[in-house]
Amino acid sequence: MEAQLSKNDSSKTKFVVAGLLLGILMAAMDNTIVATAMATIVGDLGGFDKFVWVTSAYMVATMAGMPIFGKLSDMYGRKRFYIGGLILFLFGSALCGTASSIEQLSIYRAIQGIGGGALMPIAFTIMYDIFPPEKRGKMTGLFGAVFGTSSVFGPLLGAYITDYISWHWVFYINIPLGLISFFFITKYYNESLEYRKQKIDWAGAITLVISIVCLMFALELGGKEYAWDSNVIIGLFSTVVIMLIIFFFVERNATEPIISFHLFKKPLFAASQGVAFFYGAAFIICTVYIPIFVQGVLGGSASNAGLILTPMMVGSVIGSQTGGQLVSRTSYRNIMIVSGVFFVLGIYLLSTLTMETPRTLVTMFMVLAGLGVGFSFSVLSMASIHKLEMRDRGSATSTNSFFRSLGMTLGVTIFGTIQNHVFTDKLKAVFPPELEKMAPKGGDTSFLLSPNATEKLPPEVLSGIKEALATSIANTFFWALIPATLSIICILLMGNERLLTGPKTKQKQKQVS
Repeated sequence: MEAQLSKNDSSKTKFVVAGLLLGILMAAMDNTIVATAMATIVGDLGGFDKFVWVTSAYMVATMAGMPIFGKLSDMYGRKRFYIGGLILFLFGSALCGTASSIEQLSIYRAIQGIGGGALMPIAFTIMYDIFPPEKRGKMTGLFGAVFGTSSVFGPLLGAYITDYISWHWVFYINIPLGLISFFFITKYYNESLEYRKQKIDWAGAITLVISIVCLMFALELGGKEYAWDSNVIIGLFSTVVIMLIIFFFVERNATEPIISFHLFKKPLFAASQGVAFFYGAAFIICTVYIPIFVQGVLGGSASNAGLILTPMMVGSVIGSQTGGQLVSRTSYRNIMIVSGVFFVLGIYLLSTLTMETPRTLVTMFMVLAGLGVGFSFSVLSMASIHKLEMRDRGSATSTNSFFRSLGMTLGVTIFGTIQNHVFTDKLKAVFPPELEKMAPKGGDTSFLLSPNATEKLPPEVLSGIKEALATSIANTFFWALIPATLSIICILLMGNERLLTGPKTKQKQKQVS
């Protein structure tokens, strides 16, 4: 497959890259574009108590799909599973636009997420297959820049579509983009493979999905619908542990495991997955809570809240491109040390936010965090497949995407619980007994996002609620320093490996194969 670049002329290769970039753009942007429109969706469909499942269903399905599709692409070819994932993603997008209830939308988002789980890991692996080593760093930087841009450009686009068109179009917009990607890949990507008879690890796939779903239910329902020590929550966590034990046992004995644990014997690969997990857990807090802080504490419309993420977008693009250019000049670890310093510093500064923090400072803090995480979009993907055989690359890249998504899913759930708890406690301290009835119940801050609603509140009440919200968000960023700091430890364990190019690379690859 690495000879495909010579078989396709340069114009065809450009179309293939364009098709892959569109696929990554849609899959990566989907959660953030929906997040900005969620308030309007809930107002239209109802079900405020269940809206979190709209995001969770997509992320869980994506996580489950990533390692499965990555392994299948290694076994039976990239093209067919990329196209299959794209069709499923577009089908789910069309269904989401027609949803008439939150429950229905959550189910459709799960369908969409399964397709999304195929797009990102397979797209990156195709890029690695068709480009020679000396061009992979540049292309990885480009792919990483698209991923970073989409993650923070989504809220801005979602806000604009919601304000000026309709929330249904945050889903329908995927269809024309997806059709273009479908056309480019089917027409211009010529794949030649030697097929092998292999077994699909269905036992591993089923136990993995069950464990992830039960974990999400436990984290979402615990402390809300059920007490943490209730039989339901204990049962869910017990199921998670049992399924994970079975999963590890199955994977260690499977002929073609979904997650190849033998790859974790390589220090660079294992450390890269740790960094991806902890970066994901901390970075998701930026994309979720900064718009809420700007809109709920500083004031502004949905469009203003989306626009404030632009500086972080610029920082992540610069970081991704810079990281992609540096991988052949210095070790992955050296690049990620710089990344980690920027990232931890940015998260720490965001933990100091108050009601009086000017937007200029918020912007500067976000640039630092975005710059730090941007390096990881390109560098970690390259580090994960460093010196791996062709048959392991799809599994390796999907595993890296899986761990990042797992971190994001657990991060938004755990830190969301922390934010809600702190916000509720601060409200009790802020509101005197005579105003206690005016305090929002259960941490519901949705009315703060509507200028019309806030105008009806007494100034002292509004100020108290905003102060509680600002404190809870700053506290959440403080707790996010834990995964951000743990990522530094993983970075230090990455070793001195770096991307090799030219004749040395070919010699190394011959030794590996």
